[in-house]
Amino acid sequence: MKVLGEAPAIAIGSLYQTMADSTGILFENAVAAQQQQNTLAQAAANQGVMQIYSMDTTAAAGTTEKVAQGGVSDNLTSLLTVLNGFKQG
Repeated sequence: MKVLGEAPAIAIGSLYQTMADSTGILFENAVAAQQQQNTLAQAAANQGVMQIYSMDTTAAAGTTEKVAQGGVSDNLTSLLTVLNGFKQG
């Protein structure tokens, strides 16, 4: 009778332990995803700053803008797409 009496308490204890483990894993995954998103955001900001600093003079800025128009917007659009993918996922 003792085994039958203790069975519900052991079952609930096991259930609580499983729920606690699952919640811990959930938060670990959330933190990992946030760290990856922050790394991508820093990389995007770094690339933007590098593009700003790549312009040497005001005279060369017009030429740089004409040359860069083909690729910069595409690069920034692709980065934005990747960042939005992490936000939705």
